[in-house]
Amino acid sequence: MPDLILGKQLEPELAPSAIAQQRLISQRIGTEKGIDPAAVVRWMGAMQAQDYGQVMWAVGLRTQSSSVLEVEQAIAHRSIVITWLMRGTIHLVFAEDAQWMSQLFGPRLLAAAGTRRQQLEIDQALIDRTKTLFCRALRDGQQLTRAAFMQLLEQAGISPKGQRGYHLLWSLALEGLICFGPRRHHEQTFVLLEEWVPNPRSLSKEEAVAELATRYFTSHGPASLHDFAGWTGLPMAEARRGHEAIKAGLLTEKVAGSTQWLSALTSVVAPSGLPRVCLLPGFDEYFLGYKDRSAVLATEHANHICPGGNGIFKPMLVVDGQIVGTWKPKISEGKVAVAAQLFLPAQVPQAAIEAAAVQYCHFLGLPPGTVTLSEDATD
Repeated sequence: MPDLILGKQLEPELAPSAIAQQRLISQRIGTEKGIDPAAVVRWMGAMQAQDYGQVMWAVGLRTQSSSVLEVEQAIAHRSIVITWLMRGTIHLVFAEDAQWMSQLFGPRLLAAAGTRRQQLEIDQALIDRTKTLFCRALRDGQQLTRAAFMQLLEQAGISPKGQRGYHLLWSLALEGLICFGPRRHHEQTFVLLEEWVPNPRSLSKEEAVAELATRYFTSHGPASLHDFAGWTGLPMAEARRGHEAIKAGLLTEKVAGSTQWLSALTSVVAPSGLPRVCLLPGFDEYFLGYKDRSAVLATEHANHICPGGNGIFKPMLVVDGQIVGTWKPKISEGKVAVAAQLFLPAQVPQAAIEAAAVQYCHFLGLPPGTVTLSEDATD
C-alpha cells in the first residue's frame, strides 16, 4: 500500500484488494481489537442489529477475548444500546450516543412516514396516546417485552394488528422515548431511554453529523462520501457538510476513479499480518457499511449473500479480505459444527478456517465440532 499524507495521493490508484485489507484493519477485524464491547461499538459508530445473534458476534469478533455473555452484559449494564436509528433500521450504538442520534435521524424519518401512517390508520392523537401508555408502564425502571406491549395496546382499545404495533414501537424509538432493554427469556424488552441512559451526550445537528463522519471514516475507511451518505441515510448535502468539517484530518486515496477517505488513526500494516480467513456474521458492517461493496465482493455475486434481495444477509466467509462464500453454525451434542460453502474459487487453508471456527466457538463458550468446506454446486 502506498504512503499517504493528508488530502494527497502519492502513488497510482490502489487495487480493490488493498482497500479490502485496509478495511479489515479499520473495522478492527484483522489486527488491533477493542478492549471491551463498549469500546468496539463506540469505535464503529453504529452497527446493524436486525439479527440479535449476528450483532452479538459482530461485536465479539472485534473484541479482545470476548464472549456472548460479555456483550449481553454490556447491554444489561447500559453501556451499549439497541434501537431504531439510521435509515429507520435497528442499530447497536454506544449508550451515550443514542439520544443525539435519535434527534438527528428521527424527525426526518418520522416526517417521511406519513403515507405509511395513513395506510395503518395512525394519526398523531393515537401516537400521543400510545406515548402516555408506554411512559406510565415503563416508569421507574420497568421493562416490557414486545408481547406485553401489544397486550397493553389491546387493553387500551388500540389494535396492534397489521404492523400497527410495530410501527408505534418504531415511532417511539425514533422520537427518543424508548430503546431496547436486556433480553428476558430470549425475548427483548423495551425501556424508557431517558431512564436507561440518564446522562446522554448532547450535540447540535452540525456537531452530530461531523461526529458521525469522524466515526465512520475512522472505522470504515477507506470509504467514499457516497458510502458515508448511504450508511447514514442523510441527504448528500448534509453528509458533505459533515465530511467537510473533518476532512482536514483524513487521508485520501484513489480507487477505480473514486476518492476514498480514511483516518490517520488506522495504521497501515502489511497484508501478511492479517488473518487469511474470517467468519463474519450476516448484516456485518464489512459488507453493509458501504454503498459500493465491489472492493470486497463483485456486484454480480451479491445474490449469494442476500438471495433475491430479500433483506436477509447470510454469514460471510472472507479469505484475504474478499467475500468468497457463506457459512452456517450448527450446535449439536454441545459442540458447534461449522459448514462453509464457497461460491467463488479460493484457496482456503484448512488450519485457517479451523482457527476462525475456534474463535467463534470460544465466543459462544462451546467446544468446536467438525469444520467442513464445500463448493456451491449451482456455480
